[in-house]
Amino acid sequence: MPLQTQRLMFRVKRIHTFILQTFLPLLVMTFAICWFIVLMQFLWKYVDEMVGKGLSMAVLGEMVFYAALSLVPMSLPLAILFASLMTFGNLGERLELLAIKSAGISLMRLMRPLIVLMSLVSVGSFFFQDAVMPVSQVKLWSLMMSMRMKSPELDIPEKTFFNEIQGYNLYVREKNPQTGLLKDLMIYDNSAGFNNVMVILADSGRLKMADNKLFLLLTLYNGEAFQNLKRQSSPATAAQPVAYRRETFATKEILIEFDANFNRTDESYYQNQYIGKSINSLSLFVDSVSLILDSVRLINAEAIYRTSYKRSVPNVIDRRAVDSIAMAPFDSIVAQQLEQSRGSILSRAKGVFEGYKADYFFRGATLDQDSIKVRRHMMEWHTRFTLAFGCVVFFFIGAPLGAIIRKGGFGMPVILSVLIFIAYYNVNTIGSKMARDAVWPVWEGMWLSSAVFAAIGIFLTWKAINDSAILNSDTYIEVFKRIIGKRELRNIIWKEVVIYNPDYATLPDRLEALAAEAGSYLKRHRRFPGYISYWKRGGQEPEAEQISERMEAIVEELGNSSHILVLNKLMDYPIIGALTPLGLQMGRRTAMALGAMILPTGLPLYFIALYRRKLLRQDLKAIKKVSQELKEMIEAIPKTDPQ
Repeated sequence: MPLQTQRLMFRVKRIHTFILQTFLPLLVMTFAICWFIVLMQFLWKYVDEMVGKGLSMAVLGEMVFYAALSLVPMSLPLAILFASLMTFGNLGERLELLAIKSAGISLMRLMRPLIVLMSLVSVGSFFFQDAVMPVSQVKLWSLMMSMRMKSPELDIPEKTFFNEIQGYNLYVREKNPQTGLLKDLMIYDNSAGFNNVMVILADSGRLKMADNKLFLLLTLYNGEAFQNLKRQSSPATAAQPVAYRRETFATKEILIEFDANFNRTDESYYQNQYIGKSINSLSLFVDSVSLILDSVRLINAEAIYRTSYKRSVPNVIDRRAVDSIAMAPFDSIVAQQLEQSRGSILSRAKGVFEGYKADYFFRGATLDQDSIKVRRHMMEWHTRFTLAFGCVVFFFIGAPLGAIIRKGGFGMPVILSVLIFIAYYNVNTIGSKMARDAVWPVWEGMWLSSAVFAAIGIFLTWKAINDSAILNSDTYIEVFKRIIGKRELRNIIWKEVVIYNPDYATLPDRLEALAAEAGSYLKRHRRFPGYISYWKRGGQEPEAEQISERMEAIVEELGNSSHILVLNKLMDYPIIGALTPLGLQMGRRTAMALGAMILPTGLPLYFIALYRRKLLRQDLKAIKKVSQELKEMIEAIPKTDPQ
């Protein structure tokens, strides 16, 4: 092997080591940041179900642990996007990427070790979702359900009704935090039903939890209770007064059932859901239930066919008679019956059809529920692959994008990462809803975001390999300048060696003719053209284009002059670019006119053209003035002066 080739291979290996050492710390850092952010978002979403329940730190820590495991697949693609943007942005900003390319190493060759690494990360993410995610999801949601079912802590507020104790509403005007004494209590006891509500007023009281945390002992002092006595009402007793019970007490104790213990729910329910199944279990469920659904649909179709009136007609009736009955209107068939039997016929027909309708609505609702379960399992099956594939997709978006923008640090990469991830999340949400509602096939909806952003990644990679300036701000500034008609300054350099000298004898006449043409154009076009007349001409200015061509011919010839004053004066000529709107050139004016009148882009293009017409008038005034001054300067040159 040649020595030069060995050196190149050694250099490439060193560069691969360098790029891995640069990328991996950033990946770990960004993953920790993204993981923490999505975890805080999850906790903030469910904070109301955790606060005020008296949960121990062990239970809260267990919930956070399972939530963190469940959020790993979501955090990983965003971290890869962020890290790849920062890595290649830093390389571009420090001109290291330029030096690597100058050494003959392409961008794809530089990305090769990271592509291998992202492939391994993608495979690892898939197996993590298949092995760890079902267990963590089952643990997490069963724990969340246990938290929801746990009774809240008894922190009774002042001057407001407290209804967290089932069957009771408590109002406390004041409470003593040191002694736990509650003052001025009002209690609505509806534990026996709203028809037997008991109202209790007390000067003070105490609320104590039993040792087993299954009961509350409410002790009241110096109060009274009022309750209507429920009795069966009848016409004979409706006018009698309602009996009630009134009680005055010095001390009254009430025992209330209140389970304050933390009881874990059974995990078997969530293990049978789509979140608790592996890839093989999801596939088995989809295949088996889909087969059952197809069989049920076939049975329903056969039942509908059997219950049709054609199949119910006895076989002894001639087929033509059956067809004639089928073609006859229902009203005419009923009219042929006896008048006293028409009502019963209609009632029986209505009952039969309502029974059929209710039966098939029930069958359809059952099939819909099973179909929704199948789609949810299919969506989860595809999600395991799309999240893993998203790691590779986001790398092929972040790496070339960082090489293009050449901005490192946390500023621009953070903004771009957040915007790209929000766009990805929105597209993924649209696809998921389409798949969930059976508007699209499940695979189309779930792979929509991956397909869209994979195409974006391919496009950005191609642009980065070709050193495109697609995201260079100077490129868009230059386009904007061309749109608004911003002229660049003319630069003419004195030539030491001149092959053809200017024809000073004919130049004054040509300059005078150029100034006359510019003045004539300004007189004829004092007013701006109307919208229709402008687009009828196709937005073109042939006269102004001819004036610009003659001016450029004079500038090119006088650029060979040896007189410094003449060269300086030539730089006062403006540079006139394309005069059609936005620089568009169209062969047929009719097509442009129709497009401008039909498409909504015609009006803004017209306003841009009016602005450029204003700039054109300024340029023509400058052409007229400079041409006259150049004519005077050339005429003042002595005839004996060498040319």
